[in-house]
Amino acid sequence: MDDADRMLQFIDASPSPFHACATAAAWLVEAGWVEVAERDPWPTEPGRYLVRRGGSLAAWSTTASTRPSDAFRIVGAHTDSPNLRLKQHHDRRFANLAVLALEPYGGPLLATWLDRDLGVAGRLGLRDGTERLVHVADPVLRVPNLAIHLDRDASNAPDRQRHLDAVWGVGDEPFLTWLGRREGFDPSEVLGFELMTTDTLASSRVGADGSFVAAPRLDNQATCFAGVQALIDAPAVEGVRPVLVMFDHEEVGSTSERGAQSDLLATILERTVLAAGGTRDDVHRAVAESICASGDMAHATHPNHADRHEPLHRIVAGGGPVLKVNQNLRYATDSRGTVAFALACEQAGVPLQRYVHRADLPCGSTIGPMSAARTGITTVDVGAPQLAMHSAREQMAAADVTPYVRSLGAFLAPAR
Repeated sequence: MDDADRMLQFIDASPSPFHACATAAAWLVEAGWVEVAERDPWPTEPGRYLVRRGGSLAAWSTTASTRPSDAFRIVGAHTDSPNLRLKQHHDRRFANLAVLALEPYGGPLLATWLDRDLGVAGRLGLRDGTERLVHVADPVLRVPNLAIHLDRDASNAPDRQRHLDAVWGVGDEPFLTWLGRREGFDPSEVLGFELMTTDTLASSRVGADGSFVAAPRLDNQATCFAGVQALIDAPAVEGVRPVLVMFDHEEVGSTSERGAQSDLLATILERTVLAAGGTRDDVHRAVAESICASGDMAHATHPNHADRHEPLHRIVAGGGPVLKVNQNLRYATDSRGTVAFALACEQAGVPLQRYVHRADLPCGSTIGPMSAARTGITTVDVGAPQLAMHSAREQMAAADVTPYVRSLGAFLAPAR
């Protein structure tokens, strides 16, 4: 199984941010990482550790650290993707139809979610204080389009309030009652939930000779996979502490207790330095020398819409990792970070592409600027090229997966 197939395996096992963290944790534990709880004393012995906070995860290794002030090499990613999520009061009836009230999360390409077989995934908060992950992979939901005969101007985008509810059955059974009967829980014990729709079609290799992959959530679970694999594969380098951090809520601004604007990363770095016998001054010394590669997907130049791209910065599918630069700091990349990632690509033997957004179009952003501002760590924004970003089903070149893994691995383990 090559890296592209392993990535698809990771994505199919991760229909929500909570599942993505569970999948990543399972892979890391199998490779020798030990899960710890934030409320427990921090491990003082050199080793490989991870923590989870809801839909976010951080993993790090101190096996090659020799001083409390040793630098961190950090790969950042985000676990969430645009989709449709259940409203708190989601049960609605129309005639004999059972309808599920949904609302968009982030900025999905709404038309791609219509007339698609959808399942449900997420987590439940139970009365006893425990949590439970659920995943219905069967096609139980559909958001039906309106027939063209009833809307001759069918090019109009769906209304986010009125046109996105899903038909899921007939009768008057509440959705959580049905879900509990199927998944084996008592719906009266559910006091909170974070549930979202998922594409039920399995990720796949497509194109001639499987040269592309088509999958939900490439943005940004492709980076989650690449970061996990890079951390597992990276050799120990004396004086370097490699870190992987996967934040939730990037698609809605990262302002949460587990987003890139939270204390998650800063706290883990500080506690790691202090647990190694360091001082507050050692924390600041480590931060000053550290560098973060904020990994998110990048726009490959679209063959049908090349005019929407900066003409001097064409990004080729299959052309290797992408450095993302924006003069207005929608990306955090500066010259110091650029050097670090360019050297990582050279070390890994992979090409480097450079992305600049058209100056007359608004540029998206990612966790990079927020995490950099929160921690004070030099940050470089990078990614892998893809098409159809924020579609229910996205596309990238299979040949880009391994170079992405290798570049992140070399970044975590720089040559001395």
